[in-house]
Amino acid sequence: MGVTAYKGEVTMNRIIKIGMDVHSKTFTLCALEPNILGDNHIFGIVKVPADYREVVKFINALKKKLGPQDDYMIECGYEAGCLGYTLYDQLKAVGVKCVILAPTTMMTQNGKRVKTDARDAKLIAECLAYNKYNPVYVLTDEDEADKEFIRMRDSHKEQLKKVKQQIHAFCLRHVGRYAKTPWTSAHLKWLSSLKLSEKLRRVLDGYLTLYTMLTNMIEQFDGEIEELAEESGHSEDIRHLVCLRGIKKHTALAIFSEIGDLHRFRKGDIFAAFLGLAPGEHSSAEDINRTGISKAGNSHIRKLLIESAKGLCRDRVGYKSKALKARQAGNPVDILTYADRANIRLQQRYYHLIRKGKPVNVAVTAVARELACFIWGMTTGNFAPRAVGNKV
Repeated sequence: MGVTAYKGEVTMNRIIKIGMDVHSKTFTLCALEPNILGDNHIFGIVKVPADYREVVKFINALKKKLGPQDDYMIECGYEAGCLGYTLYDQLKAVGVKCVILAPTTMMTQNGKRVKTDARDAKLIAECLAYNKYNPVYVLTDEDEADKEFIRMRDSHKEQLKKVKQQIHAFCLRHVGRYAKTPWTSAHLKWLSSLKLSEKLRRVLDGYLTLYTMLTNMIEQFDGEIEELAEESGHSEDIRHLVCLRGIKKHTALAIFSEIGDLHRFRKGDIFAAFLGLAPGEHSSAEDINRTGISKAGNSHIRKLLIESAKGLCRDRVGYKSKALKARQAGNPVDILTYADRANIRLQQRYYHLIRKGKPVNVAVTAVARELACFIWGMTTGNFAPRAVGNKV
């Protein structure tokens, strides 16, 4: 309940928070009115079918108990999950205020022993009441569509990787290991010419058919992603980002379609922490213990940046391939200067960590964190060196 006092007059605005524990078949709703003394009033906890109209019915029934509409404010919220933005969009369309809570930022119940939908709905309502959460950034329809397309392409890439593993395992079991570079035209010709029994030949041909189909589909999707990047509202930022080593249009478009506006992050290291690339800490008294990266936030973009960092660290410091020169062509001088400084800095950072004895994966992850900071700096126009953190 909000209270405002002025010259003896007290105005009371009732604030009602509705926590929603949502699943594919049911919603559990908890209506809660916070109190400045910490004694929350719960109007009710109900389980309803998974339909936004049931939420509207619950709110309308609640309004009848609360009195005039200008005396209170109602806000709904649910934890990000399987429903995505669907429920948010449906409630927003009918004038219901709603937020989506980021799970990693929500407060938790210490010593919790029992987990039920009702308790989860109550916890969400308390997070809303005491602002113990960060809201999920809601993407535009265009960004959401691009995100789904890129994820679809990447899921096909994962299937292709699995098929390659299956073919490799099949060959080890029946004919032995291929000694040269795999998945070249020579390797595929070798697979097709293997002398096998009729049944085993059918098995391998089935794998090869699936391999060919997935390879062709991925090539088609990559071409469409190139077109999406050119047509995107982020096309200018994408042209700038591909000046960085390891960043191509696929990764650049994925960053903007998954994250949206990078200006909402105040600093580059905040953006890196949002992606789960910042190290954690478990310290007590004088005992300081740094842990691995938090792995919070968007796992898909974190994975892409780590893959980009692996590619970035392969060549000698300062080397520019023909592909990188082609991506950089036509960009402003300040963008190219910043990109070149970032590329050299990140490669030097990687080799410095390797010389210190850091494991390769640790060094690559540290480079991915700084790469995220450079991406933030380039997108937001913060070209000063301080935009990039200096600690691993």
